[in-house]
Amino acid sequence: MITLRFNVIVEKDQDGYYAYCPDLKGCNTQGKSFEEVIENMRDAIKLYVESLKDEKITLSISEGVSLTTIDVSI
Repeated sequence: MITLRFNVIVEKDQDGYYAYCPDLKGCNTQGKSFEEVIENMRDAIKLYVESLKDEKITLSISEGVSLTTIDVSI
């Protein structure tokens, strides 16, 4: 078994959490809590990668992503 690291974006709105993996087009999920969306994303990525193995497609995984917030006075 190998371990791969993927960048995942998690957003929160009034309905819960939404997550997607920029390196895997169309790989996204949602959950009511942060923990749930992370677990759902793990499952979605596993299924996505398994489907690529069946089609003999190689992955192109980007390096780390940095996210920060900034204050802007207007």
